[in-house]
Amino acid sequence: PPLPNPSTGSANPSASFPALWGYLQPALDHIVRSPTNNPSKAPAIDVSYHMGVHTAVYNYFTSQSEQIAPGPAAAGIRAPANDKAKASGTDLYEQLDRYYAETARELFLGAPTDDATLIHYLVPCFNRYAAGAQSVSRLLNYVNRHYVKRAVDEDRGWLRLSDVLDAVARTIQEDDTREKIQRRLRERRTQELRKWGYVDGASPAELAHAEAYAEAASAPDRVVPLVSVAYRRFRIEVLEPLLAVPKMQGKGKKKKPPANGDKPAMPKGRLARAVKELLESKGGDEEERHRLAGELGVALRTCGIKVDHPLRKKLDKFIP
Repeated sequence: PPLPNPSTGSANPSASFPALWGYLQPALDHIVRSPTNNPSKAPAIDVSYHMGVHTAVYNYFTSQSEQIAPGPAAAGIRAPANDKAKASGTDLYEQLDRYYAETARELFLGAPTDDATLIHYLVPCFNRYAAGAQSVSRLLNYVNRHYVKRAVDEDRGWLRLSDVLDAVARTIQEDDTREKIQRRLRERRTQELRKWGYVDGASPAELAHAEAYAEAASAPDRVVPLVSVAYRRFRIEVLEPLLAVPKMQGKGKKKKPPANGDKPAMPKGRLARAVKELLESKGGDEEERHRLAGELGVALRTCGIKVDHPLRKKLDKFIP
């Protein structure tokens, strides 16, 4: 059954950030963390709770904005930086980022130590996490519209002017118009998106997918939509540790390369070993193995693992 709206009594959930978070967290825990029989569908919350969350977030943002709006007596006095940050929604955005980091870390710590069962754990885990993240993104869409969009407009998004300026600056001619420079910046952005599968003439949906992958691949200081925040955290807290290749010890005798000219076997990360074991295992349901490989490939792509990563190349073949 949908999670009912918690009773707040006479307390106002938008009165302060702790009050707002206290009101939101049960909904987030239910949507993202609670057990479910269908990993691809997040558990629901009651309609009144959904409306309550939207109203509380809206009122909180509005009240924060009003607090720093200069009144007649305060005209000309700049608001302190921390108040301004609060008004912009940074506190809620950063808390959501921490929430996803914590959730993803728990999933990583719950992973089996046995390579043979790792992918069987990871795929439904990611599907459940992704379903929750998408549901939370819809629930807190106001944060995307009010905070994330503005941050991107202020050049704090996944791709910043400074990232592309050097390359564009080298091509600028003295007589270039503003329009020409803007066009070059757009071209540079398109170049970046091509790294994520965008092709010229692609549909708006395909462009949105490429941008979402780029957002998930960005550094944690880049402001991205909430669903990309969740995927980015899954990459950082779960996938990257599993992809990490153990460091080879420098001491000791070096082994001679095999006489037949084959390259010596390089150490592999846990996930690469698990994929190898999955795909090379004999017997069992081959279709199921291919399905798991394809879904893991989707997870890597969604979370911003680069196209040229060897494991992505291997798994992308199994994506339908």
